[in-house]
Amino acid sequence: MADAPAPDSLSCRETGAADRAPGALSDGAPESGSASGGTSEPAAGTLYLVGTPIGNLADLSPRARHLLETADRIACEDTRRSGLLLSRLGIRGRSLLSFHSHNEAARLPQLLAALEAGEAIALISDAGLPGISDPGELLVAAARQAGRPVVCIPGPTALTTALVSSGLPAGRFCFEGFLPPKGAARRQRLEALAGEERTLIVYEAPHRLVALLEDLLAVMGDRPLQVARELTKRHEQQVGPCVSRALEHFSRQAPQGECTLVIGGAPRQAPRWDEPELRRSLHELLAAGLSRREAARSLAERSGHSRRALYALLHPRPGDALPEQQTDQPEGRSAG
Repeated sequence: MADAPAPDSLSCRETGAADRAPGALSDGAPESGSASGGTSEPAAGTLYLVGTPIGNLADLSPRARHLLETADRIACEDTRRSGLLLSRLGIRGRSLLSFHSHNEAARLPQLLAALEAGEAIALISDAGLPGISDPGELLVAAARQAGRPVVCIPGPTALTTALVSSGLPAGRFCFEGFLPPKGAARRQRLEALAGEERTLIVYEAPHRLVALLEDLLAVMGDRPLQVARELTKRHEQQVGPCVSRALEHFSRQAPQGECTLVIGGAPRQAPRWDEPELRRSLHELLAAGLSRREAARSLAERSGHSRRALYALLHPRPGDALPEQQTDQPEGRSAG
């Protein structure tokens, strides 16, 4: 997962026992009638996807803390890293089970059996929400297929944190995760994405960042861009505002830590103005019973052209020939 916390640079607020009083709302235990079905979490036989900080430990929610303190078992990518995270959070003595891309085939049956036996399992990634660019999605799919409940405990994630702070359009976006590491495959993927009009978000390792920026410049041009790193940490940084400037910066100063790139979408191409074809389409709409105003509006929505410009085509200039199939009499001066 991108933006894994650096153990030596995390900001941390130790929480005392008074802050974790059993049953307190701030402890994350849901009240009766909550989304957990009216019972206290964790529920037996349930898989919980627990969001953990991507840098700043203060971002851990009370509900996430409660699940990490009380789940029967915690599955994680790296037991050493997660053990250190829990220790810094003041959560000790927990049972950790490694679950990563190298042992997922063996671990899946084990975790499913534990859920079947009634254990409540908390799944965490190295940082952020599990299931995004990590093996967690395989466990979620297997648990769903086995009929086990799956509950997400929301938390920080690098992709939306970088997106909303980038200044680029956030209403529609496309998340591509990590692009292929090899140059040829990476460029091929970028070429397939070059026409995407939505804002693009990708993750990249620091040692491949400059190569990715070079490929972006060659394939997509000097798009608006922000490279986010150290998100939520003291030295959080966003480098832009375009591909060339980011490339210049990171060519001089080697990046550290995984990066999240937010890339402006492809500029919308102006629709091609083919007057004879547009006239033909308009008169087909008139023949179907639409008024001139309705025909112009309908074709504008379909073609991307101005309704006013299309309506003007229905008032031909002297000497203009109408399409052969148009036989209707002129409507006079009425707007239709």
